[in-house]
Amino acid sequence: MGILSKIFTSFAAVVADQLQSHRLYYGKVVNPETGVQVDEALAVIMRAPRTYTREDVAEINCHGGPAAVKKTLELSLRAGARLAEPGEFTKRAFLNGRIDLTQAEAVMDMISASTELGREAAVKQLSGGLRDKIEALRAALTELLALTELSIDFPEEDVDYIPAEGLKERGGYIRERIGKLLSTFEEGRILREGLRLAIVGAPNVGKSSLLNALSGSERAIVTEIPGTTRDTVEETINIGGVPVRVIDTAGIRKSECPVEKEGIRRSKAAMDEADIIILVLDGSRKMEEQDPSFFSGEKKEAKKSRIVVIINKIDLPQKLSPEVFGATFFQKGRDDVVRVSAKTGEGLETLTFRIREMVFGPGRDHASEAAINLRHKMALEEADAALARFLEGCGRNLSPEFLALELREALGAVGGIVGRTAPEDILNLIFSRFCIGK
Repeated sequence: MGILSKIFTSFAAVVADQLQSHRLYYGKVVNPETGVQVDEALAVIMRAPRTYTREDVAEINCHGGPAAVKKTLELSLRAGARLAEPGEFTKRAFLNGRIDLTQAEAVMDMISASTELGREAAVKQLSGGLRDKIEALRAALTELLALTELSIDFPEEDVDYIPAEGLKERGGYIRERIGKLLSTFEEGRILREGLRLAIVGAPNVGKSSLLNALSGSERAIVTEIPGTTRDTVEETINIGGVPVRVIDTAGIRKSECPVEKEGIRRSKAAMDEADIIILVLDGSRKMEEQDPSFFSGEKKEAKKSRIVVIINKIDLPQKLSPEVFGATFFQKGRDDVVRVSAKTGEGLETLTFRIREMVFGPGRDHASEAAINLRHKMALEEADAALARFLEGCGRNLSPEFLALELREALGAVGGIVGRTAPEDILNLIFSRFCIGK
């Protein structure tokens, strides 16, 4: 509060030390060395523990121009303040017990969210959606550990022990809950990092037109000349609330041109790295004119679950039907082909729905209550492996001492997610990823 008293004077003639907590005061920012007014501003003092960090906090709300902000910051630093380190305020909130580690990470997710769904997912985690599930896991593991250790602590007492089969049943149930959380990783990754989507197909089927239609801009060059796109073209867009990095690839066909061959190689590489592949066919041309043979063999089987098949140019007379395509390409009777016109926009809403369905699963169009990140995934996998060893030990009737060791390892891994057992280097790594002091 001493820093605020040096550079802020309230028009209400109240000194900074006497300002009431959580009330805005109108006044002026003054250079204490010269007495010259720098700006008119609003100041507020928030006394602990009713603050973000559970520490005393003072804020100055000055005019938003860069000169006024810069000068006010300069005066604050000269009065004894220092610049916050990346994530320092959130780290202090965590260390002071106001939030747990999953909520601290949610603050970073909120700052970096690029879509409404990403923001919603961050809000759910910030309000404790993931924390509650992790704490429930910790409670279940703690109880199982206590039951396992009964025979260790009271070997000669008259205690009703749970047989190994009962311990195994409880451990199996906890593994199921861990598995459900692990299944949300891919969804969480996509909401945080974005979906990689590759648009592929033969030359001149409308791949670049589709990219332009999805992005709402003339991002890619479109001509009637086959092979116009010689390299991958990328654009990050919002598709149904999902951040998507769309990659428009060069048309795939047999070619002796060195430049075009390199573009085709890059197209196939983009296809291998993509989360979802949009295979575009021209509905106004026959199948033999746009042979999708590059999906044949083992690759076809591996990608089948993440391909969206599109028949484009439905605004033109049609020579390619979904039925013929389904019988020719994938399993007979395939009925999930999407018909669109990149020119008129018809069918794009259906395509958007299909992409969302592939991210969230059938029947869902929203983010999970708790979508984990990579750190959570690694910790849960460690806990799952320890539980697998525990269950194996139960089946082999190992001594409780060995079983308890596995449960302690699982409990430590789960506790690390919310920060109960997280070492200092992990904390530093998490908060160093914040790009601002918050």
